[in-house]
Amino acid sequence: MPSLYSFSSETLAELRKFRFGSARISTMQAAIYTIDTTSYEIKKENDEPVVSVEDLIEELPDNSPRYIVLSYPYKLPDGRLKTPLVLLYWIPPTSSQGSRMLYAAAVEEFREKAGVSKLIKVEDEDDFEDLEEQL
Repeated sequence: MPSLYSFSSETLAELRKFRFGSARISTMQAAIYTIDTTSYEIKKENDEPVVSVEDLIEELPDNSPRYIVLSYPYKLPDGRLKTPLVLLYWIPPTSSQGSRMLYAAAVEEFREKAGVSKLIKVEDEDDFEDLEEQL
């Protein structure tokens, strides 16, 4: 069955580069993705990676969903560094029913294309406070 959503070769290359590059970093990095409502193309919204939770909260719209591919390094109790790659699914409570449905329909496809194993739904800014526990 053909998909309603599309990914440019540039977007797929960026996702691959982010996935492989994120394994070698020591700080948080996030890339924000949006769905173009006319072409249904899923594309990157920010040129530079977001490098802090505070900046990420600032970058996210108050009334529209987004996908965030997040690389979040942290130390395990034994001292080893773990850098999971996760998909944050931003769904603010003020987003319209139409935009919620648009993003909900593509979330699994985006997750597959991004190559992430874990999906975390984020509905308000407070959800970012316990992000490390959810990872």
